[in-house]
Amino acid sequence: MPDTPVLPPADVRGVQRRTVVVLSIGQVLGGVAFGATISLGAVLAAQISGDEAYSGLATAAVTLGTAAFAAPLAAFARRRGRRPALATGMAVALIGVLLVVVGTATSIFPVLLLAFALIGAGQAANLQSRFAAADLATEASRGRDLSVVVWATTLGAVLGPNLIGPGEALGAMVGMPPLTGPYLFTVAGQGLAIILYLAALRPDPLLTAQAAVAADRSRGTGSIAGADRPRVARFAIFAVAAAHGVMVSVMAMTPVHLLHHGATLTIVGLTISLHIAGMYALAPVFGVLADRWGRMPTILLGQVLLAASLVLALVGQDSTALVTVALVLLGLGWSAATVAGAALLTEASDEDRRTRRQGLSDTVMSLVGAAGAIAAGVILGWIGYGGLALVVGVAVVAVVVCAPAGRLTPQRAGSAPT
Repeated sequence: MPDTPVLPPADVRGVQRRTVVVLSIGQVLGGVAFGATISLGAVLAAQISGDEAYSGLATAAVTLGTAAFAAPLAAFARRRGRRPALATGMAVALIGVLLVVVGTATSIFPVLLLAFALIGAGQAANLQSRFAAADLATEASRGRDLSVVVWATTLGAVLGPNLIGPGEALGAMVGMPPLTGPYLFTVAGQGLAIILYLAALRPDPLLTAQAAVAADRSRGTGSIAGADRPRVARFAIFAVAAAHGVMVSVMAMTPVHLLHHGATLTIVGLTISLHIAGMYALAPVFGVLADRWGRMPTILLGQVLLAASLVLALVGQDSTALVTVALVLLGLGWSAATVAGAALLTEASDEDRRTRRQGLSDTVMSLVGAAGAIAAGVILGWIGYGGLALVVGVAVVAVVVCAPAGRLTPQRAGSAPT
C-alpha cells in the first residue's frame, strides 16, 4: 500500500465531500458511455452474427465481463487505491469500445463479444464507485453518500441512449461503420472519466481510510472500522444479489410481455424509462432512510416494494398501465435494497476484508443477474409473466426469512462479532 498521511477529522470531511462530487461526475460520464453501449449492443450482435437469436449475447457478455472484473478491480483497489482501480476499469472498457468498432468493421462476431466483455470492466468500475463513496463516510452519512453516487447514474443512463441519433450522424461524417458512430460519445465519456479519476480523486479515499485504520491500531485504540461481522456481511451480499436477480428477471421479460399484449414500442420505451427512474432517482431518499432508520429496516422496505411489484405484475399482467406501475415499484425496491445493502456490507466488514467482500458482492450480483435474465426467458415461455413474478418472489421471501434481527446499525470496535 502506498504511504498515505493520516488526516485530521476536519480534513477527512473535506476529502469526503470532494470524493462524492468526483465520483458523481464520473458516474454521469460512465453512465453516458454505458447507456449508448447497451442500447446498440443487441442490434450489432444480431447484425454481425446474422441471427437475431444471438442478439442477447451482447448484454450477456457485458454482464459476465462485469462479474469477471469486479473482484480483480477490488483487489487492485486494496493494494493501490480507488483512483487507479477506477481508472483502470474505465481504460479496459475503452479498449473494449474500440474493439466494438473493429468487430463491426470486420464482421467478426467473436471479436464483438470480446469487446462487450471488456466493456464490462467499465460497469464494474461504476459499481465500485458506490463503495468508494463509503470509504471515508461516517455511520451517520454512509447511506446518503453512496446513494448520491448511485443517483448520479440517472443522468448518464437517461442521456446515453438519446445520443444514438447525433452519434450516428457524427460517425457517418468521419466514415465509421454503420451503428458505431454513437461510440464516439462512449470513447469521450470513458476518456474524460479516466482523466477525472486520475486527476481529481486525490487524496485517494480508500488509502486515506486505510492509513487512519493503521494509525488507530498502532495507538492500540482498536480499529475505527469496527468489529468484523461475517454473518451480517454474508446477508448483505445475499440481499443485494437477490434484489438484483428479481429486478433483472422481471425487467428483461417485460418488453417481450408488453409487445405480445399489443403495446407499442413507444409504450415499452416509456415503461423501461420509468423503471430506470425508479432504480436511481430516489436513491438519496433510501440513503437517508438507511442512515436514520437503520440498514435492516430499509432493506426490508425494499422487499416490501419488490413484493408489491410482483403482486401487481401477477394480478395486472394484462394491463399495460399496471405493469408499468409494477416496473416502477420494482426499481424502487431494488434501489432501497441495494443502497442499504451496500452500506451494511461496508460497515459489517473490517478494513482487512472490506474491499474483497465488496468485489465479491459485485461479482455475485452480476452473475445472479445474468442467470436471472437467462432463466426468466424459459420461465416466461413456460408459465407466463404472472408465473415469472411468482417464481422470483421466492427470493424476496428468502431475504425476509434470512434477515438478522435488529436494526443493524454500525457496530463499534470492541463489541462482539455477529
